[in-house]
Amino acid sequence: MSDFGYARVSTTEQSLDLQQTALAAAGCRTVFTDQGVSGADFARPGLTKLLKKLQPGDRLTVWRLDRLGRSLFELIRLVRELDERGVEFRSLSESIDTSTSGGRLLFHLLASMAEFERSLVSERTRAGMAAARARGSRIGRRPALNAEQLKEARATIAAKKPITEVAASYGIHPRTLSRLLKQHRSEFSPHPKSKF
Repeated sequence: MSDFGYARVSTTEQSLDLQQTALAAAGCRTVFTDQGVSGADFARPGLTKLLKKLQPGDRLTVWRLDRLGRSLFELIRLVRELDERGVEFRSLSESIDTSTSGGRLLFHLLASMAEFERSLVSERTRAGMAAARARGSRIGRRPALNAEQLKEARATIAAKKPITEVAASYGIHPRTLSRLLKQHRSEFSPHPKSKF
């Protein structure tokens, strides 16, 4: 079994010394690092190299969970992937060690809390959208063109101007204009058999 460490700081002004010292004391012979990289992004050069290097039976150690990443859900996904590959995980500050029954229990509790949090956020979002609809608020993005602009665009296209030029005049893609015109055909077109 090989012990690999991972250390990260968000800015180039911060030092990795504290983490590297703790990881070395915990038995990590090789420590991969990322300096000046946000924990929100899991596509980091040092972390990517480390994940490719890990083999079944190895262990990944971090000084603190947030050094691996800030999103609890993504952290849990990553640790589960490591487990499927036969790689153990350890966080020194939180005393999580997936090679022990207590560490696995703590990790599963964190995973349950993350799933619970996601469910709560989802429920609140759905409730907020339902309340907004009940008040008559529009949900989603604003349409690219309003009703008057769609009438003008339809008339311009009917006058034989290419749809590419008409779309460009409104700053939208021709496919977007075509889709909008088709969606509003019954509302805006007096001729149902019209191209748009």
